[in-house]
Amino acid sequence: MNKNHRKYIPFVPQPMAERIWPGNVLTQAPIWCSVDLRDGNQSLIDPMNLDEKLEFFKLLVDIGFKEIEVGFPSASETEYTILRTLIDGGHIPDDVTIQVLVQARPHLIKKTFDAIRGAKNVILHFYNSTSTLQRKVVFQTDMDGIIDIAVQASELIREMGDQMVAETGVNLRYEYSPESFSGTEMDNAVSICQRVIEAVGATTERPIILNLPSTVEGCMPNQHADQIEYFIQNLPSREAAIISLHPHNDRGTGVAATELALLAGAQRVEGTLFGNGERTGNVDLITLALNLHTQGIDPRLDFSNLPKIRELYERTTKLPVHPRHPYAGDLVFTAFSGSHQDAINKGVQYMKSSDSPHWEIPYLPIDPADVGRHYEPIIRINSQSGKGGTAFIMETVHGYQMPRAMHPEFGTIVQAETDRRGTELLATDILGIFRRTYLDIDGPYRLLDQHFSEIQDNGDGSHVAFHGTLRFGETDTPISGTGNGPIDAFFNAVRDLSIAGYSFESYHQHAISAGSDSKAVTYIQLKCPQGFNIFGVGVSSNISRASIYGVLCAINRAILTVGE
Repeated sequence: MNKNHRKYIPFVPQPMAERIWPGNVLTQAPIWCSVDLRDGNQSLIDPMNLDEKLEFFKLLVDIGFKEIEVGFPSASETEYTILRTLIDGGHIPDDVTIQVLVQARPHLIKKTFDAIRGAKNVILHFYNSTSTLQRKVVFQTDMDGIIDIAVQASELIREMGDQMVAETGVNLRYEYSPESFSGTEMDNAVSICQRVIEAVGATTERPIILNLPSTVEGCMPNQHADQIEYFIQNLPSREAAIISLHPHNDRGTGVAATELALLAGAQRVEGTLFGNGERTGNVDLITLALNLHTQGIDPRLDFSNLPKIRELYERTTKLPVHPRHPYAGDLVFTAFSGSHQDAINKGVQYMKSSDSPHWEIPYLPIDPADVGRHYEPIIRINSQSGKGGTAFIMETVHGYQMPRAMHPEFGTIVQAETDRRGTELLATDILGIFRRTYLDIDGPYRLLDQHFSEIQDNGDGSHVAFHGTLRFGETDTPISGTGNGPIDAFFNAVRDLSIAGYSFESYHQHAISAGSDSKAVTYIQLKCPQGFNIFGVGVSSNISRASIYGVLCAINRAILTVGE
């Protein structure tokens, strides 16, 4: 038996005297900060060029981000250039704050101040690592040494910041991250952040952003929420800080950890579109925001044209969006399962009939139209599909509103075709099967001509007379009959023929197109002499003719079925 799991040290949960966060409810969106141009960009095999960064920045602005981390200007000339291009080119709206990242090192801090000169609204984000593992392995120092680094950086930033504000009037705010917060003892995290608050002179009126990164996700989401709640409860100068999250996704629970941490009192989230970031990525802001949207909470970000956002993202990052990615993937609004398709189809019908002000369609937690998607791809047909899905395709794509009793019959025919092909059927394929099954049946009986007229019957009301010629094989037979309607008249016309043993079961009809070329579609269910029921479909600009075509279609299909 493999014992490799024993080499890992389990996460030690933060002891909690009492948990408040499990009883909390999210009622509003957090402050959002996109780090696509920093964390997202540094994770790419081929980082974005200047033009791509500018295009991505504009996209983030259009979506509604008011805080955007644009880079690490002291780290490279490329990072410096994008920042200066944004500032000097006038690309930053007055209501948008750019954020720049810098390590808590004096020479990098000084270069960063040079880089931001001329900007109107800036968050200067500085950090140093505080985790137990980093202290032991990387820095080989104790917590006091780590605190000294943060405090000295804070004092230099405050001095240079006060001078720049006096000279330029820039709206300059500070953000501090105890990097690898989630791997730091919580009391140490509280201690270093409190010292930074004091060193930069943060107040209730001018709070610092305390960003608490889950740099490497190492625990379950509920344990991370405990960390956040404990930190907030024990921070002496809580009123002088905005509590921010910077989650990663190493355990695949970045979204859940963020949502629970917001319940625990966090106010701000840093993340990326589609969750792009190093290793398994940063937290996915699209998923977070649209999760709020589906709970009736305004996310304050505009994802109403998600396909356009996805196109730009994939083009500039060279990364594909997974087909099952929440809300944005090609297949997330697609149902192959027969039971799912049937429920969606019934949900669509319910929405139409009930005029409900709420979105109430099973298996679709969000209206695809809210994110710029369409209804056509919701149901796709393969061997796992069922009658409801086939009916949905026929109605929403092609306009044929088959009666419910007909769904099993046609669904079985379509499923047999998917089994035969072993692949998905397109909507055009479904229509082709429908036409071959119902509309292109041309024998063994053919109606060569037909004529209807109204007659009076001894004061009992209006009746219909039918006259026509019916061909079977090479034999043409004139037929005629009267009845209380076209179908009854036709049945009476053929009562002496071999097809007289069929009886009428049900009738449905609707118009299939609008305007002058509108046609009637009829669905006729007959009971055959052999005892089984079968459907026929008739289409004509004349409703009486459409009805007769439907009857004859059902009879022909029955004969062909028995003959098979």
